[in-house]
Amino acid sequence: MTTRATKRGAERTSLDGTEVDVLICGASFAGLAVARELARGAARSDPNAGSSRSELPTDGEAVRELPTDGEAVRELPTDGEAVRVLVLDRYEIGERATSACAVPTPWLEAMGATRAARQELPDMTFATPHGRVRCRLPWSWTAFDYAELCRALWAQAGAARFETAKVEGRDGGSGGGDAAIAVRTDRGTVRARLVVDALGWRRVLSQPHYQPPDAPLSRGLEVHPQRAAPGEEVTGALDVWVEREVVRRGYAWRVPAGGEARIGVGSYDPRRHVKAPTVALAERLQAEPVRFQGNWFPHRLRPATEDGVFFVGDSAGHCFPLSGEGIRTAFYFGIACGRELCGVLDGERPRDAALARYHAFSAAHAHAFAVAGRVQRLVPALPPRLLTALLRLLARGPLVDRAFGWYLDQAHPRFATSRPA
Repeated sequence: MTTRATKRGAERTSLDGTEVDVLICGASFAGLAVARELARGAARSDPNAGSSRSELPTDGEAVRELPTDGEAVRELPTDGEAVRVLVLDRYEIGERATSACAVPTPWLEAMGATRAARQELPDMTFATPHGRVRCRLPWSWTAFDYAELCRALWAQAGAARFETAKVEGRDGGSGGGDAAIAVRTDRGTVRARLVVDALGWRRVLSQPHYQPPDAPLSRGLEVHPQRAAPGEEVTGALDVWVEREVVRRGYAWRVPAGGEARIGVGSYDPRRHVKAPTVALAERLQAEPVRFQGNWFPHRLRPATEDGVFFVGDSAGHCFPLSGEGIRTAFYFGIACGRELCGVLDGERPRDAALARYHAFSAAHAHAFAVAGRVQRLVPALPPRLLTALLRLLARGPLVDRAFGWYLDQAHPRFATSRPA
């Protein structure tokens, strides 16, 4: 069980009255992708910083030391100097994983974070009660270490600062234009001209908040046995089960990750509990059901901006339906958000224009999300024998290349290394 990194006593310094240029609420993949892109933008706009990606921290360099909570946020550079970026999260960076931690390998490479890799998975298997098919993908998945990936992203975040604080909501509206937005935390109120909500499905800086099980959310839970059990087949594949006896509307998975396996169950119906089927699947695979980890995740796109705030990752519904994959999309939309923030900081456009551009960018993906959402509703309704036949058809080379090529294209890693528009 993760313990929240709350400071107590003399260590609990106040943040009340702190003012920064950019406030990023949430320090998982979406928030860290925004902070990383801000650093890249600073390197592009400052001739002394250089403009190439190689001049930023690379995958082989040491991880930048995290600032401690005792360091004063008010010592951030003043106006006229470097942009003041503050990242807040209730947990330390990399402390609390909530997913199976696998991502398309090209994305891990594009983000300069291959040191976090634990095992590459070039294949996927799909099992139903009537058979199993194996697909060689046109690209591979890579299982990674959550904490190491977070540290690798933070190492590329330049002069951004981090503090542990629970973000509780907003104090008032945006005031319009470029007026500062006040964000209430358990350590006081922080103000910034540019505010990002990357806090996950709760969408904390919005009203009203999501509340399961009535919200369009899926729920997932997994266990992390340390290593394969005796007699367990260890393959270079991400395994998926679509079996109604395991979960009526959803799927189960096993992600090999070097010295451990990540075994879990996800339900598209948030009213269906998944602990019992997760334990049953682990036992079926002769694995010990230990080290539980789970979360809710959205399966519907939401507005990417609201009342002056940018929303990224799960807070904007940037979790792809059907697969429930949200890491790649957190990178993708985090980069897009970061680029819009850079445009404001560089004086290219006002905040309202950046909000409109980012909102339109996110909304332009609505069709792909809707297609995946329809397939998510269709798959559980198919007769199992028909589903098995369709999966066998999919496993043929040209079809699997086309299907998974389309899937990757919806948030392609080339975006990470492209020049901003």
